Order: sequence, then C-alpha cells, then structure tokens
Amino acid sequence: MKKINYIFGFLLLFIGVILILSNFGIIEIIWENLWPLFLLIPGIVFELSYFVYRKDAGLLVPGGILITYGLLFLINVIYGWRLMEDLWPIFPLGVAIGLLQLYLFGQREKGLLIPIGILGAISLFFLINNLFFINFGLLAGILLMVIGVWIIFKRAK
Repeated sequence: MKKINYIFGFLLLFIGVILILSNFGIIEIIWENLWPLFLLIPGIVFELSYFVYRKDAGLLVPGGILITYGLLFLINVIYGWRLMEDLWPIFPLGVAIGLLQLYLFGQREKGLLIPIGILGAISLFFLINNLFFINFGLLAGILLMVIGVWIIFKRAK
C-alpha cells in the first residue's frame, strides 16, 4: 500500500474518532474556531502528496497557499480579528510561498523568480511596515534612495 494512503487513512480515522467523542459529549468542539482546518488539511495533503511521490511539483502551489492562509486565519481566530489590520500582506505572500516551492522543487524556471520577487517584496515591505510601525513615507523614501544610488552606480560601471 502507498505511504500517502496510510497517512490519509490515519487522518480520516483521527477525525472520525474526534467527531464520535464530540457526539457523545466527551470532548467539546467549537466549530467557529476550527474552520481554518478546512484550509490547512487540504494544503497539507497537497504538500504530502508531492513529497511522498515526487511527481508533480505543481501540487506545491495550492499547498503553500492553503497552508499559509489556513495559518493566518487560525492565528486570527485564536488571537482576534483585529490582527488582520496588520497581517493582510500575508495574502500575496502566500502566493509567493507557493510559487517559491514550485521553483525550488520543480524545473527551476527563471521566469518564476519575477512574480516571486515582486509578490514577496511587496508583502514583506508592507508586513514590516505594519508590524514595526515604521513611517511609510520614511521607509519609501529610504527605499527609493537606495534604488536610485544602485541605478547610478550600475550605470557608472
């Protein structure tokens, strides 16, 4: 039997036991807090199906996106939705993570580095700006100055 079938079988068995225990009142499940698992579990299945079979690296894109979004929503469910005000840049970062996995474990197509770089840089820029309360105008000014100096010295060579 294939490895992924064992993993998937044990996962279904575990979920079934939890649901039965919840039905008999042995444990209490608060469904409002567990809905991010509906993103996390398929994401993990996508990731595992690639890493077990090593056949289709394209499975890593939805896997990376679903795991990133599932973790983001799980953090917001646990700590409060007010965090979304600062953590919204994780949405484009999730796509960058999925594409980065495709690049690293796939055919290493150079064209993937462009959207990975753009999405990753924009996401990290805004995430750092939101989390460390840096003045956006100051950060943008410094970034533009660094790019300008780089362009000047690149042309001088």
